[in-house]
Amino acid sequence: MAAPAVSGLSRQVRCFSTSVVRPFAKLVRPPVQIYGIEGRYATALYSAASKQNKLEQVEKELLRVAQILKEPKMAASVMNPYVKRSIKVKSLKDITAKEKFSPLTSNLMNLLAENGRLTNTPGVVSAFSTIMSVHRGEVPCSVITASPLDDATLSELKTVLNSFLSKNQILKLEVKTDPSIMGGMIVRIGEKYVDMSAKTKIQKLSKVMREVF
Repeated sequence: MAAPAVSGLSRQVRCFSTSVVRPFAKLVRPPVQIYGIEGRYATALYSAASKQNKLEQVEKELLRVAQILKEPKMAASVMNPYVKRSIKVKSLKDITAKEKFSPLTSNLMNLLAENGRLTNTPGVVSAFSTIMSVHRGEVPCSVITASPLDDATLSELKTVLNSFLSKNQILKLEVKTDPSIMGGMIVRIGEKYVDMSAKTKIQKLSKVMREVF
């Protein structure tokens, strides 16, 4: 029974991707493939926005949509499963008109409302943000240290991390503190992961000592 539903969703997404561009326009493939329902909507939106050179505009609008849907009053009505779908559609049309969103963003929100998938909106926004991050050549990097880094150390760290990137890549660094690692740092850059924390070193040393003695 699930196959017809998935097939129907695929047709609806394809219709959305061509509803604001010429019917014979080819689908613009995103720089990264994201699976699931959210990924399909985000991919269709990326293709349509790319054709109109409105990727950045749509990205900003989606972030605004996410903010609006988090507002208690709005969440209680639009995100409430017991509110009639027709009421949700009307509410969203009023919002998109008030915010002066582009037809791309407005059509997406209307489609999500009509299909009863407004609860997937945060996932669609997140998926589109991920696609745009890769589109800009951003490489996510997280660094965890036991205590905050001073400016000199942080600057040196950025220099080292940037040396691992190619010419067109941009470092997107996030630094967090976690006293439990006791010292050193844990670095995740792209798909690579390096644990240089004192905690892990002590655990490894403890394991070796137990094997010896």
